[in-house]
Amino acid sequence: MTDQITPTHYRSVFISDLHLGTRGCQAELLLDFLRHTTCERLYLVGDIVDGWRLKRGWHWPQTHNDVVQKILRLARKGAVVTYIPGNHDDRVRDFCGVHFGGVTVARDALHQTADGRRFLVVHGDEFDAVVQHAAWLAVAGDVAYRALLALNTVLNRLRRRLGFGYWSLSAFLKSRVKNALQFIENFEAAVAEEARRRNVDGVICGHIHKAEMRDFSGTLYVNDGDWVESCTALVEHTDGRLEILHWAALRSWSMIDRARRVDDAPSPISEPSIA
Repeated sequence: MTDQITPTHYRSVFISDLHLGTRGCQAELLLDFLRHTTCERLYLVGDIVDGWRLKRGWHWPQTHNDVVQKILRLARKGAVVTYIPGNHDDRVRDFCGVHFGGVTVARDALHQTADGRRFLVVHGDEFDAVVQHAAWLAVAGDVAYRALLALNTVLNRLRRRLGFGYWSLSAFLKSRVKNALQFIENFEAAVAEEARRRNVDGVICGHIHKAEMRDFSGTLYVNDGDWVESCTALVEHTDGRLEILHWAALRSWSMIDRARRVDDAPSPISEPSIA
């Protein structure tokens, strides 16, 4: 079946934590999102390529290359593409201010929505005390996270055989473990405080793989999530309204059966706006 869906146009799109170069990257779903999306501005909010993992072993299937080519194609067609590196692709920070194929690399960015609100756009690792002050622990945590994702795949294969849908073990643990909850709370508060310090209306970030939109005493904190577990993106509509899209749910795509053709997936549906 050929997919004849007309792409949805947004004023701005924010995606982060793609982790290209890892087996956990949901590149097929990301390609599907990019094929059904057009925008005037695209922000790549860090951890686009996972340099940590590529150092340990090369993994770069054609779909990961297709993602890069699709992003470059968007830039050639006129989209303003800004790449804000994260901690997993921190080597790219050496090229801040440089343009690559229409993509501008920046340490952070200031985005103004159509309704006049100003947002600081950062990856967020600079507000993570573990990354900043205990790099070895961050690497150890990354290894543990990869192991958790592998276990999650095994569990979901069993769930599928039993007739159940996708379930994220890591997301469940994040929502239940007290230390994880406290870390997320501290991170969100620290990022929101930086936005207040810079006298802007809010902040848009990634890093912790948890899509969220919440108000901190008048400062809007927005996290666009990731493309490993949740497959989420933040979009800005033409009127300035912000919305988090949960693409796997919108496309009714099993994140386990990644061999399924995207052309056979149902059309994207509209989800109520969060803010």
